[in-house]
Amino acid sequence: MGDAAPEGGTVLPGPCACRKPASEATRRMAKQKRKVTEMTEKKNKKLKKASTEETLLAPQAVSGTEQAHPEGEAVLGARQEPAPQLPALTPEEKRVLERKLKKERRKEERKWLRESGAAQSLPAKRSGAQLALDYLCGWAEKHENWRFQKTRQTWLLMHMYDSDQVPDALFSTLLAYLEGLRGRARELTVQKAEALMQEVDKASGAEPFPLGKTQRIRRVLQLLS
Repeated sequence: MGDAAPEGGTVLPGPCACRKPASEATRRMAKQKRKVTEMTEKKNKKLKKASTEETLLAPQAVSGTEQAHPEGEAVLGARQEPAPQLPALTPEEKRVLERKLKKERRKEERKWLRESGAAQSLPAKRSGAQLALDYLCGWAEKHENWRFQKTRQTWLLMHMYDSDQVPDALFSTLLAYLEGLRGRARELTVQKAEALMQEVDKASGAEPFPLGKTQRIRRVLQLLS
């Protein structure tokens, strides 16, 4: 229902005819807009919250790892660069090293003895010649402590033709000792004497053997042949 239109004019609609539909549409749009805005705000809050949590947790995880393994970096370095191992020594190298150490110990002992003055009281070490001649004398005297020693016998057989090594006073004792030679030692002694006698015969014209040595060779051959 509306007021009557003036003459020659247009009939205007009543106030309630157009306001009601416009008001409902506006409310619906406003309501949808609020919903969209609320949903957008909720999403933004969730994203912001998640981002903040990740930012806070990341340093804690790294810090926790560092605390759990504070020397992890050093251990890793040690594994990557192991300490070099010395190669195992061969038996020959071990013997050389032992001899070297033994020689150094003896050197230190002699130095200490010289410094302490005890070196003067030590008896001089006897040579192989002295030991061999003492061995021969012990046999001749039938000393109770005498015993066979191949090393001393070998020295006597090698040097018995040299008057500087075996004096003339002991050569007769040595011949008596040679009478007891048996087996291979006797054979080798005879062979050596025969070879020396051949050299004496060849050298008789140019450079003759010393007379004393020649006589010793002949006496040995006469005894053992």
